Order: sequence, then C-alpha cells, then structure tokens
Amino acid sequence: MPPLCFVLMPFGRKPASDGRWVDFDAVYQQLIAPAVRAAGLEPLRADEEQVGGVIHKAMFERLILCEFAVADLTTANANVFYELGVRHALRPAATQLLFADGWGQLPFDVGLLRGLPYRLGLDGRPSHQAEDCAALTVKLQAARQDLADSPLFQLVEGFPDIQHLKTDIFRDRVQYAEDLKAQLAKARKQGAEAVASVEAALGDIALAEAGVVIDLMLSYRAVSAWQQVVDLVARMAPPLAATVMVREQLAMALNRLGRGEEAEHILTELIRERGASSETCGLLGRVYKDRWQAALKAGHNARAQGVLKQAIDAYLRGFESDWRDTYPGINAVTLMELKSPRDPRQADLLPVMRYSVERRISRGQPDYWDYATRLELAVLANQPDIAHQALSDALAHLREGWEATTTANNLRLIRQARQIRGEQDEIGLGELIAELDSACQQF
Repeated sequence: MPPLCFVLMPFGRKPASDGRWVDFDAVYQQLIAPAVRAAGLEPLRADEEQVGGVIHKAMFERLILCEFAVADLTTANANVFYELGVRHALRPAATQLLFADGWGQLPFDVGLLRGLPYRLGLDGRPSHQAEDCAALTVKLQAARQDLADSPLFQLVEGFPDIQHLKTDIFRDRVQYAEDLKAQLAKARKQGAEAVASVEAALGDIALAEAGVVIDLMLSYRAVSAWQQVVDLVARMAPPLAATVMVREQLAMALNRLGRGEEAEHILTELIRERGASSETCGLLGRVYKDRWQAALKAGHNARAQGVLKQAIDAYLRGFESDWRDTYPGINAVTLMELKSPRDPRQADLLPVMRYSVERRISRGQPDYWDYATRLELAVLANQPDIAHQALSDALAHLREGWEATTTANNLRLIRQARQIRGEQDEIGLGELIAELDSACQQF
C-alpha cells in the first residue's frame, strides 16, 4: 500500500475574497489527486463530517498518522488553516502548501512557507492542469527527503523535546473511555468471542477512536485470534492501517495463519520504505524460522539449512539496528545453537546479549521478555541456577499466554538440537518447558 497523503482543502464551490468562485472538487480531481498518485502516494481527502464546525477526532488522527499532506490555502478557509497549524505542530516535514495564483488575498505571505501556486480559469477550474500537476508531483517527490517544512521545527531549536516523531500507538500510551478499556481487559481473559462482542458494540471501526482500535487489535492478538486481526485491519481507517505498528501486527497474524509469503512481503516492504528496525526484522526472522521448521518437517533438509540462515540473518540485522532490543538478538543466538555444527558467531554474541538484557533489567520496569531472554541465555550457557531463577521471574511478569508458548517452543528446539548432538541436559529443560506450558494453559 502506498504511503497516504492527507489533503486539506474546502469542498464544492466556494467564493474567493474577490467574489469569484473556486471549484475545489475539480481542483482535487484534476490536479491534486493525479499529482499525489504520480508521486507514488495515495490521496486521502479530508471529509466533511464536522459537528457544529468542530473538527472531529478522526481528523486529528489523520493529521497525525498520514506521512504526507497537501493543504490548499485558497480562500483562506478557517478549517484548513486550523488543520495546517495542527499538522505543523506535530509533523516536521512532508506538508506541501498550495494556493490559486491571483485568486484573493491570503492572510500571510505563503512565499515564506514555500507555497506552490496553481492556475485557475474563469470557471474556477484548473486551467494549466498538466503543468501544475507535474510541479506538485515534483514537490511531493522531494518531500520524501524528510526536510523540515514546519515553521516550528525550522525556527524553534529543539522543538519538540521528544525523539523523532512516532505514530505507532501503544495500548498503555493512549487514553479513552475507562469502561471500554475494562471491557477489553475482561474479554481478553474470556477468549475471542468475548473480544468480538466488544468490537460489535463499537459500530464502524473506521470511525472509532484509534486508541480503541489498537487495543482491540492487541486483544485479538492476546487470544491468538489471528484471522480476526487480519479482518480488523481491513476495516480500519486507512491512515491507521498504514502505520508501522499495524502493518507489523498484520504480518504477524498472516504468518500465524500460514500465509508466510504475504507476511514476508509486508515486512520487506516496510524495511525497503523505512530501513531495518528491530521489530520489523524480528518479525521477518519469525517468518523464516517457521518456514525452516516446515521444511524440516517435510524432509527438505537442504532447503531448511538455507532458510535457517535467512532467519538468523534477519534476527541479527534487527539486533544490530538497535542493540537495546534483545528480542531479535536472543532469537539469533538461539537459532545459532540449532545449526549443525553450532554457529561459531554465537560465542561472540552471548556476552553482548547478556550485557544488553542485564542493562535493561537494572534500569527498572523489566517485562516478561527481559526475564525470558535471561532464561534462554542461561540455558545456552548451561547455567541451571540462573535459568531456574529467570523462569520464576519471567512467569511473575507473564501477561499473555502466547508469550510463554513462544519461550517453551524455543527451549524445545534447543533440547532437540542437543539431543541430536548427544549432549547431556545439564539444565533440566524438560522441567522448564513443563512450567511454561502449564503457565500458558492458565491464560
């Protein structure tokens, strides 16, 4: 799916300050939308669903979530200027301004903001469609370079005091109706049907608040309702469905449904668009890991060895993109254990992994995966005391049953590889696996 470009502009025919009328629908259809598509983007026009002149929440979500935007300032429409202000406060780049040349006076010099003029005929419709469309396409293609065009980000040093803007929405960082949040928390303990009942009460998912939809998606994930995750993403508003987090979760769900090629396509497209990240590469590694296991099961040993290498490389690339994220790293060193002979890089990576996870735990608020990583590292290093203590800590922080299942499956693979090599079980892997399986069944 191409990146979305949100178009801020009036609708229908509107009068300019000099009395002439502008056909904004024609401007959109003949000029803006074709230029956006020619730049490799997908246009999404602001809708008119406003109550009493108040801009609704969906509008704010689109202003935040869409990577690109075009704002037509012709006629100095109040809503467009307000939306532009919100956009400039939240997004440092990729907002292109337009105005009809010679059609009324704008309240400030748009030249300072690099506005692009276009031309209208006496009928208020584009008069130089091909030339102006091409000029807008060039501007939008240049916007992909991520150069700041927001006055706030350009002129106010250090604005805003946060890391580079992220649009992914996490359950614990959004606020919405507490009763609905409580309903989803209860439904996750009851299963997929209970979560679906909560969804049914929400009505049109495309119009629901983004935070609610994200929590709903993660609730389906928590109960391993993978098809429901896929179906939910298809019903989301396009800006939300296009975010990195949603696309990653969609890929995860598709892979769990046995649709690994589709999952691989989504993840490789994300890497192509945004570069490697620990989460995206980690999920891609899981696709290859499942493919490796399927090849082994089918007796395709040569193919299995090639896919195992792909999985290790994907996980390793994810860990190298962010050394603080131990998830792809622990999967890389675990799969290195499964190669025959054992991958020699594992010995170099284990101390790095150990430092990374211990640093995370020491800095406070460790989660299940931190202790699960400590557990697997102890198993790989044959440290039984540390392994059993890490298991206790991990289970104390278990949030969702599938987490324990994932760790148990990794330990099974390690046990199997060591049995094939004729190595003695110094850890008591059977006991660890049984504890994890038991914990999963309680969710």
